[in-house]
Amino acid sequence: MKGDGITRRDFLKGTVTGVAGLALGAGLPTAGAETAKKGSQSVVAVVRSSEALTSDMQVNVTVCRNLIRQAVMQAVGTANASAAWKKLFKPTDVVGIVTSKAVNPTHMELANLVKEELAAVGVSEQNIKFIQRETDLVKECTALIALPALKAHWLTGIGTVLKLYIMFSGKPSNYHNENSSKLGEIWQMDFIKGKTRLVLIDALRPTCDKGPQVDPRYQWVYGGIIASTDPVAAEAVGLKIIQAKRDEIKGEPWPLSPPPICVAAADKEYKLGTSDLSKIRIKKLGWNEGWLI
Repeated sequence: MKGDGITRRDFLKGTVTGVAGLALGAGLPTAGAETAKKGSQSVVAVVRSSEALTSDMQVNVTVCRNLIRQAVMQAVGTANASAAWKKLFKPTDVVGIVTSKAVNPTHMELANLVKEELAAVGVSEQNIKFIQRETDLVKECTALIALPALKAHWLTGIGTVLKLYIMFSGKPSNYHNENSSKLGEIWQMDFIKGKTRLVLIDALRPTCDKGPQVDPRYQWVYGGIIASTDPVAAEAVGLKIIQAKRDEIKGEPWPLSPPPICVAAADKEYKLGTSDLSKIRIKKLGWNEGWLI
């Protein structure tokens, strides 16, 4: 493995317009470039490293540990990662880490790193659950972390945050009607509502065209972790990255099909968060090539 986190090279590349208060401490910068709008309420952190994946596409665990810590701290707005985790979770919580299983699945190394971070702030190992489709486990949890991989989807346009809980609905096929505009409804089910305290998107190697099988032509190394306490804002930023990559590949607008109307609906109809990018504060940190946002 190379490097020990966000590398100095990444740091120097990441000093783009708008950076304020940058400093190096323990090998990590403490603040990044921000796209901030006056009156912003939702914060999304996007933290990247060119060394997050090795040359053979394996997870660089040391680097990704630091990416997760920096992303969570930036999203929550604390001086260190431990304070961020403690702000979100109590030692008495039963925490479910919900990951993607099919079509560009979550790198489980990231889930294991999140488990380590939770344990470090006092959540007992027996109260940390890895969840993919186990509704009974969701019901046991007092808190959830959504940890999907960033990807387009052939039925929903984007198949990342909002679609993650579809198997808990008991009737997933019903939510593919009307271009999946009702995915936000799942987040309001009584055993899910209000439990998601953190969204971490695995953006190490996204896929920007619909499946159901992953086409390697539309996968690329982004080397990122996207973090937010607002699931819709996190989805909106991920969607922006996916759409920008599609346009880059074609050299012209290449809209997602079906259109990902679930994102705006989650905001406007289900009040789950902010979908308007002009109202989202995006904190960017690290590797500065190919941001797409």
